[in-house]
Amino acid sequence: MQDSSIKLGIVVAEFNYDITHLMLDRAISHAKFLNAEVRAVFKVPGTFEIPLAVKQLLSRDDIDCVVTLGAVIKGETKHDEVIANQVARLVSDLSLEFNKPVSLGIIGPGATHEQAMERIEEYSTRAVESAVKMARRMRSMMEGSSSVNIE
Repeated sequence: MQDSSIKLGIVVAEFNYDITHLMLDRAISHAKFLNAEVRAVFKVPGTFEIPLAVKQLLSRDDIDCVVTLGAVIKGETKHDEVIANQVARLVSDLSLEFNKPVSLGIIGPGATHEQAMERIEEYSTRAVESAVKMARRMRSMMEGSSSVNIE
């Protein structure tokens, strides 16, 4: 019988790694809980580099969906807003281009370091949950199911 588990890739930013490495740990743990297989972890220098890594993973046949993890902390300028908004738009565009789910597990913009620490669990697990659910529902739809409201 063919393995039907969801195979995912995770792209994680190394910038603010005191936050993102904890996000990665929780994301991997939650993927296992959901019976999804993490096929690749792609570490990038910062959140700005996430879209290129997402594109690389989406081009692989053994990846059903991609989870993005990062923390864009507010500084004295609007740089955090520019980065977070552009990355969100680009990963959404890539999801549509490759017809595979990409979830947004990026804390910010506007978050302080303390707020980001408080959101580690929520953002990482929700990102995995979203990607896996969408991949399962899309698979079900492609297999001809008349309903895609699958838990």
